Amino acid sequence: MDFVVKIGGSLFPDAAIRLCKALVGKKVLVICGGGVLANKIREYDTKSNFSNAATHKTAILSMDILGMLLSDKINDSVTVYSIEDVKNALDNLKLPILLPSRLLEYLDPLDHSWKVTSDSISFYISHLLQTKLLIATDVDGIYTHEPSSDDAKLIKSISAKKLLSFGETSVDEVLPELLLKYKTDCYVVNGKYPKRVISVIEGKSSKYTFIGGN
Repeated sequence: MDFVVKIGGSLFPDAAIRLCKALVGKKVLVICGGGVLANKIREYDTKSNFSNAATHKTAILSMDILGMLLSDKINDSVTVYSIEDVKNALDNLKLPILLPSRLLEYLDPLDHSWKVTSDSISFYISHLLQTKLLIATDVDGIYTHEPSSDDAKLIKSISAKKLLSFGETSVDEVLPELLLKYKTDCYVVNGKYPKRVISVIEGKSSKYTFIGGN
């Protein structure tokens, strides 16, 4: 397998469905972000101050829910729960979409914090599988400023160490720490344009931000 492709919840449903259809036949694993469901849990947490364990687990269940709905719309996809399931799906020429709650209930490797989102979770899965990580989101990559700002410029390449000083961007705050810890890299691509995602997977030129952890 070549890549774990994390599809941001911001792309769900229409852009996520289009991207997944383009990924059928590629040697990738798809993981869906929790999107508005996870954001709603965060909103509830702000009001009622739930435990970190409860919000962490329920946010991951949001990833399961959107992943299950996404698979329902994609012919030749299958929902999977384990590393073995991923390999079996690819052997049977299916696009695996991971529902991560069972795996993370067993392993539970990351802090229970809102700083850890589906970005860091997807990185951890890519580390287990020894594959590259591609994060498909609703912007072109990492910017010098907020993407909506007139003077914002897309950063083609940035070190994870430098990204640490940016705080939360189009990726979560913990991801750069993990990239540095495990000395690995990832790509951030606009998932509204499936051809860009496919170009990265195929090693061709595209529009993205490369985050280097080496």
